[in-house]
Amino acid sequence: MLRTILFVMLASSFLLTGCAFDLAHVSFTPTQFAQRAEGDKSFTLKESIHITEAPCGYDRTLRQDTRWDLIGRISEGDIYKSRDQVLTVECSNVHEAYIVVLDGSIVGFYLPVEKGFVKISNKVKLPIK
Repeated sequence: MLRTILFVMLASSFLLTGCAFDLAHVSFTPTQFAQRAEGDKSFTLKESIHITEAPCGYDRTLRQDTRWDLIGRISEGDIYKSRDQVLTVECSNVHEAYIVVLDGSIVGFYLPVEKGFVKISNKVKLPIK
């Protein structure tokens, strides 16, 4: 009986360990970051934005009155980072993220560590002050 219990516990631990490797990963496209030119380009959100199209179903909310500063550009758009709010993209791992803006809408996220772009399925218009 004890041998059966130990076997079941050992088998369960292997199965649970294996599940961690089956979780979804953030899918990104490698991209080339270009540092921003001199000059102050920033904006402040006049209302909160709820992004429901984030990868792996983890929604994100950009809070009202957060200031977003232009820090660079990739081929998909301009990259903005906030000192007022930490933004992440999550699946099986958590990744630091900045917003990518094109024509006044968020089109995705830039992952600075991975140097990659994560596209969202629907653009989100920015309510700027």
